[in-house]
Amino acid sequence: MPSIFQQRIVSGDLSGLPDIDVEQLGRLAKRVGTLEPFACRERVAKAKTSLQDAVLDRINVSIAVRMSREKLSRDLMELVVELLAKKQIPLNGPERHELIKQLLDDMLALGPLEPLLADDTVSEIMINGANRVFIEQEGKVTLSDVVFRDQAHILAIATRIVSAIGRRVDESSPICDARLADGSRVNIILPPLALDGPTITIRKFSNKKIMLDTMVKLGSLSLPMAKLFHILGQSRANILISGGTGSGKTTLLNALSQVINVNERIVTIEDAAELQLQQPHVVRLETRPPNLEGRGEVTMRDLLRNALRMRPDRIIVGETRGGEALDMLQAMNTGHDGSLSTVHANRPPEALMRIENMVGLATSNLSSAAIRQQIASAVDIIIQVCRMRDGSRRITHISEVTGIENGTITLQDLFVAEIAGEDENGRLDIAFTQKGFPERCLSKIAYAGLDKQLQEAMTDGSKIAAA
Repeated sequence: MPSIFQQRIVSGDLSGLPDIDVEQLGRLAKRVGTLEPFACRERVAKAKTSLQDAVLDRINVSIAVRMSREKLSRDLMELVVELLAKKQIPLNGPERHELIKQLLDDMLALGPLEPLLADDTVSEIMINGANRVFIEQEGKVTLSDVVFRDQAHILAIATRIVSAIGRRVDESSPICDARLADGSRVNIILPPLALDGPTITIRKFSNKKIMLDTMVKLGSLSLPMAKLFHILGQSRANILISGGTGSGKTTLLNALSQVINVNERIVTIEDAAELQLQQPHVVRLETRPPNLEGRGEVTMRDLLRNALRMRPDRIIVGETRGGEALDMLQAMNTGHDGSLSTVHANRPPEALMRIENMVGLATSNLSSAAIRQQIASAVDIIIQVCRMRDGSRRITHISEVTGIENGTITLQDLFVAEIAGEDENGRLDIAFTQKGFPERCLSKIAYAGLDKQLQEAMTDGSKIAAA
């Protein structure tokens, strides 16, 4: 933090300072010139604090929100210039424009979050309090310089986010999943559940469509693995993507969608819509929470059952985390091959265990043996994704469900990621090792006429290092 003396040198306020000659002042100004951005932010922040209430008193917010940003910006500039002169607050031209931008963001957009949302290098925003806004860049989490006025300011932003999609968040309903206009995923939790005030987590939507080829270049998987995904997708294998929070499950699901035939009708089901499928014939469904009277809720199970009446070629469930697991398995077992979903788990066997537990909670009419039989007959492939210690996201396992042996669902690893070393920058060197050849899916692959392509794509015992 610069000293008061340094800040005054930068701002040009020399009153009361000891006499120094022009050369000394020039050298000092040059030395502290890098503090100008800080001083500018400080002046704008103070001006905003001083003027904000007066601005809101002079404008009709309900009318302002219906105006174009350009027209409102012009009208607001006239008002701000008048108030700055009245309060004798000196700001230069760029500082006035920055003040206008911040006032507009507070009225029309998401206030202090706007610069972070515009920064393509920021992948996640975590608001833990008015002065504790963390961001993730290139897999690393750091504290940003973004601040809110107070907890009420955070709550106002949270309310604006959820009201835009017809949802609500308040003391009676303190947890909400929502999305921004660009598709970014938002989770909000309020006091008394969040002890330190309103907490917002934003998983940013990427404008760049991630393809399998892109993931190969990034080292997330090998070329033979990408070729296998093309074959599995075209042969309508049922695929479950497993991974932890922020491991890249949705990104991989979007990338896998590129192999689906453009003539197929796809129905997607999500809590908060964020999938970016690349086909023209897609029906997107989203759950709905209950209203103030506790009525009108539409769950994943409701949507999944309705989807079966919509003549889908494939059903994609954004995330399976409850009783909808049973309906998903039944859909996979009743002619909707090629369906995809994601689940939170750290390894392929744990993914199957999670599905089993969710189905068990959804019905008491099926024994454990019957549930496992349903899972083994429905799920063909499990893809495990992981965020590694260097911040990169890699596919660590491609496993095929081979059947049931001694009451346990059996898996065969097709590919496994192994750490081969680490470079001087801490980035892990990963070797993707082929462990097996798909056997259960072979009939589907042969029916699709892709068995020769499979033979060419996979060579037993080969090792392909990530670029």
